[in-house]
Amino acid sequence: MLAYRHAFHAGNHADVLKHLVLAEILRYMNEKDKPYTLVDTHAGAGGYALDGRYAQKNAEYKGGISALYDQAQLPEPLAHYVELVRGFNQGGRLNQYPGSPAVARQLMRSTDRLRCYELHPTELRILEAYLADRPNTQVSGADGFGALRAELPPPSRRAVVLIDPPYEIKADYAKVVGALREAMQRFAEGTVAIWYPQLQLLESAQLVQRLKSVAEASAKKGWLHVRLSVEHADAKGFGMLGSGMFVVNPPFKLHDQLLQCLPTLVDRLGQVDDASYLLEQLPG
Repeated sequence: MLAYRHAFHAGNHADVLKHLVLAEILRYMNEKDKPYTLVDTHAGAGGYALDGRYAQKNAEYKGGISALYDQAQLPEPLAHYVELVRGFNQGGRLNQYPGSPAVARQLMRSTDRLRCYELHPTELRILEAYLADRPNTQVSGADGFGALRAELPPPSRRAVVLIDPPYEIKADYAKVVGALREAMQRFAEGTVAIWYPQLQLLESAQLVQRLKSVAEASAKKGWLHVRLSVEHADAKGFGMLGSGMFVVNPPFKLHDQLLQCLPTLVDRLGQVDDASYLLEQLPG
């Protein structure tokens, strides 16, 4: 687990979907003056050099943010997301990719509380330096799965939780379900956004149904599920076909915002002729 470095995957199709959803959730939270808390359970380093050796190894960003970065005609939510990435780069050229803490830093207000958790010691040091001057911010090297007991409910009774572990070990799938159950027990009104990889793996295939069961039993405003499928597995059944986001208590605007963007994402990021998307919602 501590060997995982997100820089190998920075800016890929999964990051595009994850950060598009996160950005729209935070924009929605900003519509009210009352501060809120964002808990990022697996925060990473905050930002990544796309010209560095990690990102260049497989150059996954070429099938992700790079395919959108210079497009003039994009749906409005997708255009806003690309502008966030532009804001993280100097001089307009795509050299850096913002992780979720950097997306949050650009969108959150100084009165909003940011709580980031990261276990990898190198990623943690980079993240601490990046967020050192942001007010109302805490960065911790503790386990993000266990953090929800301390973080929820938040002081202002408004919160977003982002859960996106690497899923390098199968135990992460059960931990994600447990974390959602914990979050709903402690703060049933909170928005929880969970990223997952689409794999030919039983745990991956069963995860969404397990999350739906938890959400339907406890969430006050239902759930939303979006999946972007861009690739085929290899001959042995390995490889990430795509990824998804499961959002509990989603903003009421999110479904229609994603519906605007998903055909473009399939067209620009799909690597196979039958690339597709799924968007479903159960209102509260």
